[in-house]
Amino acid sequence: MTSPLHLVTGAAGFVGRRLAAALSARGARVVAVDDLADPAKRGRLEGLGLVDALDRRELADRLAHGRFDLPLGGVFHQGATADTLSRDPAQLYRNNLRFSLALCDHALARRIPFVYASSAAVYGAAGSFARRPRSERPLNLYARTKLALDHAVRRRFPCATSPLVGLRYFNVYGPGEDHKGRMASMVHRAHRQLTETGVLRLFAGGHGLADGEQRRDFVHVDDVVAVNLFFAERPTARGLFDVGSGRSRSFNELARLLIARLGRGRVVYVPIPTQVAGRYQTFTQADLRALRRAGYARPFLSLEEGLARTFGPPEATGAQAVA
Repeated sequence: MTSPLHLVTGAAGFVGRRLAAALSARGARVVAVDDLADPAKRGRLEGLGLVDALDRRELADRLAHGRFDLPLGGVFHQGATADTLSRDPAQLYRNNLRFSLALCDHALARRIPFVYASSAAVYGAAGSFARRPRSERPLNLYARTKLALDHAVRRRFPCATSPLVGLRYFNVYGPGEDHKGRMASMVHRAHRQLTETGVLRLFAGGHGLADGEQRRDFVHVDDVVAVNLFFAERPTARGLFDVGSGRSRSFNELARLLIARLGRGRVVYVPIPTQVAGRYQTFTQADLRALRRAGYARPFLSLEEGLARTFGPPEATGAQAVA
């Protein structure tokens, strides 16, 4: 019997490509969705064993006119406009909210699992990462569109008869980020800076925070893929879930680990840019209790384990001091 099709949006992106590859490796038939007018994105879809690929604009048009009828077995919605500095509300709401809801409603009407990427950015400056309104204080337009989608999906939970799951990704890192530019993870950008220049620039402190002591919950992309696959196979899955390691690590800790791996490098502290000040999270840490209650028991990679999986064996055993 032919296996059902699985739709992966954002399939040329970081998480989407990794997820599409994992599905193909399991024998699934994958249809990729992305901006096919972009030659670089088309290139990143090669070698994934896809059944087909659709342009995102074509899919949006077919959904809007009721002309999308592929026999799907699941939807993994990873695509979004993810620029946290974007000031184009029309584009962000069109891509991150309206298109996402059209795809969600299509899946719900056909009782197809719908698992989508939300973001820890929805918590903003709350300092608490519980999934309740008082802990959701987004600091930028991108995060507000993600939160708007989460709110709309919450309203659909009572009537959902198939898996309907939003995954709030924390700081995802891993192999395959080279194409992301300034939107790459802190891990990727820090490693690149140290490799290319020998100097890692971290943000200075302020408001009671020491230099370089901003903290992130770094989660490896393989863990993110595993959580996606887990929920798509749970027929009663409904909810929003944090996806992180459950442990925050400071930028200084990350610097020390990378410098130790490379055997060289130093840190300098720079002021937070004015365009970021006031819209920058200084602390993130996933609350994994809901995820564990849902039955996901697999341990997450530590930062040390994730760095080894991402960059391979250390280049040297010695380390220079962080200055």
